[in-house]
Amino acid sequence: MHPHPQNNDHGANDPVTVIVTRKAKKGRIKEFEEWMDGIIHEAMKFEGHMGVHIIRPSDPPLNREYVIIFRFNTYENLAKWERSEIRKEWLKKSRDVTEGEPKVEMQTGLEFWFTPSSGSLAVPPRYKMAMVTGAVIFVLLSILVPQIQLATKDLPFQFRTLVVVAIMVLLMTYVVMPSVTRLLRPWLFKKTLL
Repeated sequence: MHPHPQNNDHGANDPVTVIVTRKAKKGRIKEFEEWMDGIIHEAMKFEGHMGVHIIRPSDPPLNREYVIIFRFNTYENLAKWERSEIRKEWLKKSRDVTEGEPKVEMQTGLEFWFTPSSGSLAVPPRYKMAMVTGAVIFVLLSILVPQIQLATKDLPFQFRTLVVVAIMVLLMTYVVMPSVTRLLRPWLFKKTLL
């Protein structure tokens, strides 16, 4: 992975999604896969790494383009990975198995929950992301919070709040938003004609 931030206005505590497009050299797909597996496993050892998703080419060897989507919990932790010696070593190894320069896109904030799960790298308009996120949070707060508060009523207020926040973030990140994004994909990514 070879992310280069376009600017430095990322919030220090925002989760960061990096989308990297790499092309395997002709006849070197197996070696590329081995290289990709190696660098991913090294990145996963770094603090704040939140997982990776790989979109493989649909018709190799004609199409040899891979999309690698990985996340860090903060921009600062991503920067530690970017500056690491082990990453530099793996990038040197990539020269033998990759073709051309990587294409890199970085997303923070609301975009984190709307990372594409297909080959399209489009991001929905911000107003649509805000509408969906607001609606989901409203539903979760209305249904989930009273249940959690009832179940934790004997615990201190701060601990109850921590439990609510932890459950909400986990549900939003791993369950609700991926499902809602898939369900609303036609509307979210619909191109508006000007």
